[in-house]
Amino acid sequence: MNIYRALSFIIGICFTQLVIAKDADYVIDESHFSLGFLVEHAGYAKTLGMFKKVNGSFIYDQDKKLLSNVEIFIDTSSVFTNHEKRDAHLRSPDFLDVERFPVMTFKAKHNDLNKNPGKITGRLTLLGISREIILNTTVNKIKEYPFGFTKPIVMGVSATASFNRSDFGMDYAVGENGVGNQIDLIIEFEAIKQ
Repeated sequence: MNIYRALSFIIGICFTQLVIAKDADYVIDESHFSLGFLVEHAGYAKTLGMFKKVNGSFIYDQDKKLLSNVEIFIDTSSVFTNHEKRDAHLRSPDFLDVERFPVMTFKAKHNDLNKNPGKITGRLTLLGISREIILNTTVNKIKEYPFGFTKPIVMGVSATASFNRSDFGMDYAVGENGVGNQIDLIIEFEAIKQ
């Protein structure tokens, strides 16, 4: 009987620790983060670009599927569209104005991800202006990483969003024969449980 009590006690402790561990900090794996964007060019085709330097973190409760304290920081000077002259123009005051605004941020407080795909509502700050945007989000996997020696728990996420750049004061060349107003975001990332 004492053996059964001891086993029950040990199992209870392990279960409690497991539950507590579900609410955890995650840090973006910068080597597995892609932030791409699409924007129309004079109605002919869309230009695909990306930001090459991004970092951030968040808290995720795996039991309740609650996401909180999301903070993502994007280095605006890292914009890349595979065309040096265009990239230099994008960094200028006409667009990202990277000297005055070197960082673009996305922050979100509390989001319920019980539905998958789900939505993350947060605030994007660009050119010093903050606006609410919604990320259409799919949590692909939360599991022990199969590679390396440490094998941490990794969360993989895919997301998309759209916004009008003119809402942030970026209205250069907006028009039928100019650069599109709508920006479509494509986000793929892995985050490591701490």
